Amino acid sequence: MSEAAGTSPGTAPSPSTGTAPRRHFWERDHTGGRPDGADLAALRRGVGRAPGEAPQMWRCYTTLTADGKISPRLQAEHVALTLYAIHQQSLSVPAHQVGIGLGTAALRLHDSGSFSPDAVDRRFNTAATATGLDEAAYHLRGLVRQFRQLTIGLDYTALWHDLIDWQNPSSIGEVRRRWGSQYFFRPRRGETAGAAAADAGAPGTS
Repeated sequence: MSEAAGTSPGTAPSPSTGTAPRRHFWERDHTGGRPDGADLAALRRGVGRAPGEAPQMWRCYTTLTADGKISPRLQAEHVALTLYAIHQQSLSVPAHQVGIGLGTAALRLHDSGSFSPDAVDRRFNTAATATGLDEAAYHLRGLVRQFRQLTIGLDYTALWHDLIDWQNPSSIGEVRRRWGSQYFFRPRRGETAGAAAADAGAPGTS
């Protein structure tokens, strides 16, 4: 598992003072353009488990702390890693696609014609209205499996930030509004996709 020099916005700080921030696993440059299957299998071992309970995942975290406590950042990274591993499994192209928020990806699924639009609506709404992170993660796993079927990408760094905010009662509403805006917003006639994404609050556009 290789990691190229450089960082992406939102990467976690390195635990060593004076070094560049570490890139999240999904942001790294992997041999052949995709992670090793053994690495993805290791990450999937964390599904439904608390951060740190799957030792195979330890080397993939960027938000571990010396005291071993589970911070909101680590909790969010754990969920994002397991979702990414499910999403990337068997895909020949990167599942992590910068700028594609969860609502945008779900909208592409809705409009694909491959699944019942009503069923996609229900699955998305159930994930967005979950009251806890574990419940949200459960429903998000169903969505990313469908994203994988249609090779729909997702910005996992943006999702990581969203999942951090999801754990804060004062910011969870903003996350829900952002996802809902991405999912239900339709560009006006003649409007470019980029402008529509900015109006809908896509990550990195504000």
